[in-house]
Amino acid sequence: MTNPFVYGEVVPDASFVDREAELDRLVQDLAAGQKIFLISPRRYGKSSLVARALDRARRGGALAVEITVSSYSSYVAFLEGYARELLSLETRLDRARSWFGDLLGTLRPQIRLEPDDSGRGAIAVSFPTVRTDRDVSRLAQEVFALPGRIADARRRRLAVALDEFQAIGSFNGGSVEHALRAAVQHQRQVGYVFSGSEPTLMERMLGRSRPFYKAGPVMRLQKIPEDRFAAFIDARFRATKLRPGPNLGAAIVELAGNLPYDVQRLAHELWDDARAAGMKSVGLEDLHATLRRLLGEHDAMFEAGWQRLTLAQRATLRAAVLEDGRELLSADARARHRLGGASTVQASLSALIREDLLAREGTRYVVVDSLLREWVARHTF
Repeated sequence: MTNPFVYGEVVPDASFVDREAELDRLVQDLAAGQKIFLISPRRYGKSSLVARALDRARRGGALAVEITVSSYSSYVAFLEGYARELLSLETRLDRARSWFGDLLGTLRPQIRLEPDDSGRGAIAVSFPTVRTDRDVSRLAQEVFALPGRIADARRRRLAVALDEFQAIGSFNGGSVEHALRAAVQHQRQVGYVFSGSEPTLMERMLGRSRPFYKAGPVMRLQKIPEDRFAAFIDARFRATKLRPGPNLGAAIVELAGNLPYDVQRLAHELWDDARAAGMKSVGLEDLHATLRRLLGEHDAMFEAGWQRLTLAQRATLRAAVLEDGRELLSADARARHRLGGASTVQASLSALIREDLLAREGTRYVVVDSLLREWVARHTF
């Protein structure tokens, strides 16, 4: 029987929890040609939400493409990747060459078929004549105009998802934002979702002095209600003939910090352990046995990460775990955990956030990985 809990990838429909209101709003805004900004901390299920919205858009007759901005090491590589995804809307190579030649003929794109993991081959795009900064700027204008041209040529709506959008700021300074905003504001047949998992950077990109200020609606993804998540976990266990003990779903949600990735991971591993042991029911003792196994498997990695931190950062991370991330700058907390001055603690908190070990949730500092949180609580002093 297939494990009903999925993590580390875009989850299928059966493993998708809640988010009905967010999904409906996203689909409607994309269909209306809106430019939506989706802001979410890591592990909240942002990518799965966007994937479902694009699937819904396709079923409604729209074209749809998705590209992860942070996957690219240069501006030109990003533009080539973006063009390739748009070109993939035409699956036949001969038609794609003709179609793209008409749209980008003056840039003389090189279009070829390259092998991929499926063995069938995938279309690749490059622009070998692009060499100077002026060439790159001209290429960007043409590529960013492509979605509108494609929507007009195909007479169909188009939905474009640019994931990890905050990474675009690393390409060629702020000129990228200006060029992209100038293009998308005229594309009424194209809906965009600009999603990012670094809330501070995304919020900064929407500030008054930046090109995307008031460019479209902003969605800020919140945690799934704990009771709904717990009920989902229990129901998925029951659906696979494993009887969950009292409060099992709630315990998984609590241990995993109610982060969708971590909840699905812990439930997935518990399900595997229970199946391997031939269990008919699973309870809290089994959950903690699975947790101990996972901590043991991650021990070397967590220990290496711990050793890379300064002593001040280690003390601050441990205090964040033991104090539930609250009032870490207070005199009482600093004295209790021997943290030093408030400025030292603040510097450590900022460093831990940059290293993606901590995240801000309102006034709290939470450990991003719930397994790391448990490891720090059990294995450090």
